[in-house]
Amino acid sequence: MKIDALQTDDAVLAELGQRLARRRIDMGLTQEELAAEAGVAKRTLERMEAGSTAQMKTVLRVFRVLDLMPRLESLLPERGPSPMELLKQKGKARQRASSGMVRESAEPWHWGDKK
Repeated sequence: MKIDALQTDDAVLAELGQRLARRRIDMGLTQEELAAEAGVAKRTLERMEAGSTAQMKTVLRVFRVLDLMPRLESLLPERGPSPMELLKQKGKARQRASSGMVRESAEPWHWGDKK
């Protein structure tokens, strides 16, 4: 089943639980083995696979063992600068380096001076 915004929370949790169980089985792990590697109780893992809620930290521990952590990056990617922010920065970027020396002329310059 495809997960979408029209499904109830319980339906989404049930689908995620089934997918976790399928991933665990595909990796050749028993519930007991996965729970031990993740540092969670076997009963907690059973509840997750049955579609019950779980603490985020527990989900992350299970995801880490099932090698699902890299997929979280695509779920909530890091925010980069917006196009407007990039445009604003462009005007402020340094165009050249200075030597740190300030030149002093013998005569000050004024608008409208003609020689």
